Amino acid sequence: MLVFQALFEQLDQVTGTRAKVSLLVEHFRSVPAADAAWALVLLLGKRRRRLITGRRLRTILEQRGGIPEWLITECHGQVGDSAETITLLWPAVSTKISPVESDLPTVPDHQPLHWWMDTLLPTISSLKDDAEANAIIELWQTIPDNQHLVINKLITGGFRVGVSTGLISRAIAEAFDLDTEFVLQRLMGGFEPSAENFQKLILPANAEEQRSKGTPYPFFLASPLDISRLKDSDPNDWLVEWKWDGIRGQLIHRGLGTFLWSRGEELVNESFPELISIGEALPDGTVLDGEVICWKEDDPTPLGFDQLQRRLNRKQVGNQLKRECPMRFIAYDLLEHNGEDIRQEPISQRQQKLSELIRELNHPEQWRLRQSQHWALKTWKELDQQRQEARKQKAEGVMLKHRTSPYLGGRKRGYWWKYKHDPMHLDAVLLYAQAGNGRRANLFTDYTFGLWSDAEAPELVTFAKAYSGLDNAEILELDQWIRKNTLQRFGPTRSVRPEQVFELGFEGIHTSKRHKAGVAVRFPRILRWRRDKPAQEGNCLNDAKQLMDDQRQT
Repeated sequence: MLVFQALFEQLDQVTGTRAKVSLLVEHFRSVPAADAAWALVLLLGKRRRRLITGRRLRTILEQRGGIPEWLITECHGQVGDSAETITLLWPAVSTKISPVESDLPTVPDHQPLHWWMDTLLPTISSLKDDAEANAIIELWQTIPDNQHLVINKLITGGFRVGVSTGLISRAIAEAFDLDTEFVLQRLMGGFEPSAENFQKLILPANAEEQRSKGTPYPFFLASPLDISRLKDSDPNDWLVEWKWDGIRGQLIHRGLGTFLWSRGEELVNESFPELISIGEALPDGTVLDGEVICWKEDDPTPLGFDQLQRRLNRKQVGNQLKRECPMRFIAYDLLEHNGEDIRQEPISQRQQKLSELIRELNHPEQWRLRQSQHWALKTWKELDQQRQEARKQKAEGVMLKHRTSPYLGGRKRGYWWKYKHDPMHLDAVLLYAQAGNGRRANLFTDYTFGLWSDAEAPELVTFAKAYSGLDNAEILELDQWIRKNTLQRFGPTRSVRPEQVFELGFEGIHTSKRHKAGVAVRFPRILRWRRDKPAQEGNCLNDAKQLMDDQRQT
């Protein structure tokens, strides 16, 4: 545990990528495999079951330490993290709490990380009510003060540190002489912490291993178009295709298994059984990269993203929902063919093999699998025209891919570019603000905005939330304004005087029964602070509905 604590503190202090990688390399090389496995899971920040919630820990501190609830709430509102709040408050109450007897196992000095994660903390989590509270108090009284923060974070599951999956994979690859992309690939689909699994993770690459696994390849992501980097290249070297508005996925058939993975590394077989069925008809050793999208068999264009949302996270899909939200997989790319990884072949060759594969497919609902249309770019002047045409296709825009491009992992600039529509926008009024997380926990950075209703006596109706788009100076200025213009407090949230207008941009808009305004938007963000506008000149709900009508007609 002491070794992991030291790593946590060092990672929090350094900022350079090379320095962080060096720390990680040394840690993974030097600790036992079981500890390395748990360090990996914690650093990746993957969602895991909370042993005890932060709220429960705060309640224990309040009841046993005699701290008023309002004070803990205020402190938590400033810090933004339960583990850190409790760590900071503990010294003030530790001497007031008498020693307790509990079912807490003995905590010997210098126990390894895996003992804490596999033995001690789950034991505490299994206790109930007073027994649990006594064990927590005894733990806090037992461990040194400098361990409180990391232990509280491990208990609450709120462990976050500034290292990415790519950076961690790079460190493991460097530590054990592996290829970074192969490490990324092995981590796709989840990692259960154990010494055995970590040893498997760092084994030399084996081609047969890939054939027997249902895990996807790391997704290749496009960058926003930077036309200045392309103007000197021949437009004929680029392929164009529609950028569809669904969820990115990989459809895999290997051996006896068929798997559909989302870009978020979630297995979504249960939500889309029709696509699993057609995936089973693919040749053994096939991996397709594409878009999962709602699209009726005979319709020229897809349904909206709001229809797709009805299928997401479903464990069972009834026949009515299948009829109303029929699914297609629009295949962009072929990554594995007859069990062979072909990602390094030029995309033009992969596209040709993909066309042949789909043409030879035999399935009664073959219409559900379709290759994404692509074509050669003739002149750069055509690009804007084709982006405008994408609206008629109900696509988000166009993709630009170099004919020679391999399929890489992550966001590698140069080969793939995305050219999306200009965002829709409305002027909305700031209504609520909430403190952020992490380094911004003491600033109000999460905002809720409203539009004017269409009644005779208009009132502001909550419309969207946004937390990106302002620069640091604007965030600081707005934070000060919020503190001076608060009307009410609701826990960490404040309502403010409805005076500030912001232009919000978003990618799409649709009706919603879940939202008071009756509409919902995709990917809202702040485009600019409209200091020139009084609140009365903000947009109304009719304006939002007009955008929906315009969207349907394009």
